[in-house]
Amino acid sequence: MTIPEINLLREEIDKIDSELLKLLNERSKLALEIGEIKKKYNLPVYDPEREKKIIERLLKENTGPLENSAIIRLFERIIDEARRLERIKAKGD
Repeated sequence: MTIPEINLLREEIDKIDSELLKLLNERSKLALEIGEIKKKYNLPVYDPEREKKIIERLLKENTGPLENSAIIRLFERIIDEARRLERIKAKGD
């Protein structure tokens, strides 16, 4: 059985997922550029202070319904993947 209201909401979710994918890839490209600059200046890939500031800022901006713990988990993963990309790129150069 198909419920039209659910289908409409799922279509909206699909659009948002596509936009999230696009934004995550844009973010990753910027992280790679930062990685190149860090390499040029012999800076470490891992910057715990910067990562802490990112999470703190996002928690202040969070209006829900996602709980802060979910925001932390999601963005820790996003940041981990960006850091992984930086390291892969640094090894490949």
